[in-house]
Amino acid sequence: MAMDMLRQLASSPLPATFRTSAEIDAIKLLRAAGLVIALTPTPSGTTDAAQVLAITEKGRQELAKFSLPGDAPSMHPARTSWWKAKLDATVNMRRATGRR
Repeated sequence: MAMDMLRQLASSPLPATFRTSAEIDAIKLLRAAGLVIALTPTPSGTTDAAQVLAITEKGRQELAKFSLPGDAPSMHPARTSWWKAKLDATVNMRRATGRR
């Protein structure tokens, strides 16, 4: 059920809001597993909806593992952040020039 919800999220525009108890439970499971970034209702809260903001990198990896032949292609991998790209470029430049 939770993986079905993850597949549904992958093919839907985000953020997405869900109101049924079954959907909210599935989103809570995905959030607890670190597969999505979501706002979920608390037991004492007045909100009766869950809002999924994004699928995490771990969620994308899980989608790739569980896709079947004939499934729609999984989401594109997230772009490299600017600081990671800068760090990689610095490391590569230092290797090329022999500096540490």
